[in-house]
Amino acid sequence: MNKQPYNQQLLDFIYQSPTPFHAVKNMREILEAGGFTRLPEETDWDIQPGGRYYTVRNGSSLIAFIAGHQSALESGIRLVGAHTDSPCLKVKPKPELNRQGYFQLGVEVYGGALLNPWFDRDLSIAGRLVFDSGEGSLDQTLIDLKRPVAVIPSLAIHLDRDANNERKVNPQTDIPPLLFRDPDKSVTDFFKFLAKELSSSGDLPEKARILDHELYLYDCQKPALTGMQSEFISGARLDNLLSCFTGVQALLEAGDQVSCMLVCNDHEEVGSTSACGANGPMLQSVLQRLYPDPGLLTRVMRQSLLVSADNAHGIHPNFADRHDSNHGPRLNEGPVIKINANQRYATNSISAAMFRHLCEKEGVAVQTFVNRTDLSCGSTIGPITAAMIGVQTLDVGVPTFAMHSIREMAGADDAFNLYRALRAFYNHQPTLMIQEA
Repeated sequence: MNKQPYNQQLLDFIYQSPTPFHAVKNMREILEAGGFTRLPEETDWDIQPGGRYYTVRNGSSLIAFIAGHQSALESGIRLVGAHTDSPCLKVKPKPELNRQGYFQLGVEVYGGALLNPWFDRDLSIAGRLVFDSGEGSLDQTLIDLKRPVAVIPSLAIHLDRDANNERKVNPQTDIPPLLFRDPDKSVTDFFKFLAKELSSSGDLPEKARILDHELYLYDCQKPALTGMQSEFISGARLDNLLSCFTGVQALLEAGDQVSCMLVCNDHEEVGSTSACGANGPMLQSVLQRLYPDPGLLTRVMRQSLLVSADNAHGIHPNFADRHDSNHGPRLNEGPVIKINANQRYATNSISAAMFRHLCEKEGVAVQTFVNRTDLSCGSTIGPITAAMIGVQTLDVGVPTFAMHSIREMAGADDAFNLYRALRAFYNHQPTLMIQEA
């Protein structure tokens, strides 16, 4: 695939994936179109050499793999990891707020969101509903209202003269979005109101009663190629749907000789500790089903490598002093190897050298990121997964501006070059591992 169609498909994927549930649904459709077969976790698995498979947990995490013809004891497994979630605003269980004749929703902040950019945006609502069908059974569905239905208006500068100097956002009181006028306080149950709206549009059965939900607000503005030469990608959820899409596209082009795997976990932005997060049992349970003997699995992991793909901080031209001067990645100058002495990233000299070597052979430039020593560092699923299954791990990502904002920015060349690097990683035939000294 060439850069232009790749980036257009990436933009479409991000726009159609406002929540982790939608992202996994869309990845499933891409994989199935590419010949992958679903393996429900509650069934027995019949894995055939050369077969292409995937499994899903919670509708928000996905593991896809190719069972290579070569013995994994010799070539290991080529793993790529990413995460499906992004910082955002989540609707509370009982969200109804009716103040000054306006109907608003109470929301929680999911993850480390940069809150100021959420003001004055056209917002919509998407997520998962669990409902009583009205015929004695429970069911679930994904919804996406798609159109602008909410906004968080800023307070006018005339009423907050210090807004440009020291504006602080109180997440409890300042960010409940406004949905509509309701001076008579006629809407006392938002989910009855929502069910009626969805039933009238055919998105929910007429007698359905919503019992619970996981709903999120998102920016309606589509992602786009920006810049005078269209050299940048601007959009929501680049962290980390860009890596999810890249991993899927690379896996589609992997051969069937070496075993390859893509792991896309939910809940990375809130610590990864869940049944479907990287700090949970999902990946380990899949590997145990493929290699039931613990000794065999340990030997396979010693021949394997995980590339944890999650966006990196690009050096910001207006705030260059927030970066280490020798380790400030620039947009469109290549994927970034992420290094941290305190293991917030799992990269070591061996995994970094192997990735550099692959990228050199592919003609892909590589950069390096190290945080300023006097600033705290974020983390990824890399160290968590490495600790869970004992696999050699590398942390990489594309350099990004405005990470965790409602709209982030990355380089159009970098997204495509990360895809090229991961495709080469999946298709590299000889063993990647350097033997222990």
